[in-house]
Amino acid sequence: MNNKISNPKTKVPQTTNMNDKDYLTTMLRIEKSMVKDFSVALTEASNNDLYNDYYDMFKEITEIQREIYNLMFKKGWYSLEMASENKITQKLNMLEQELSQLKINHEKN
Repeated sequence: MNNKISNPKTKVPQTTNMNDKDYLTTMLRIEKSMVKDFSVALTEASNNDLYNDYYDMFKEITEIQREIYNLMFKKGWYSLEMASENKITQKLNMLEQELSQLKINHEKN
């Protein structure tokens, strides 16, 4: 059974020169890195005005990152794996246990 969800791949030239897929992959990596960096900047902002400026930029960067991902998925250069019900249940149970532990730790403090 195929658990992959994808679109037909858009063909790109197989040369040593960068093609559309290479450019988009590079852009996506940069945007993902920027999202992480701005997440840190948000947590370390020294005042509300700075935080709000960072937050506006963060929102814009995440939107651009998502647009690039959507384009790559549409062109078949990104695929998803359909999770089995068992995997989803296992993950849900793990997260529920972690949440319970956090609540217990919070009540102790």
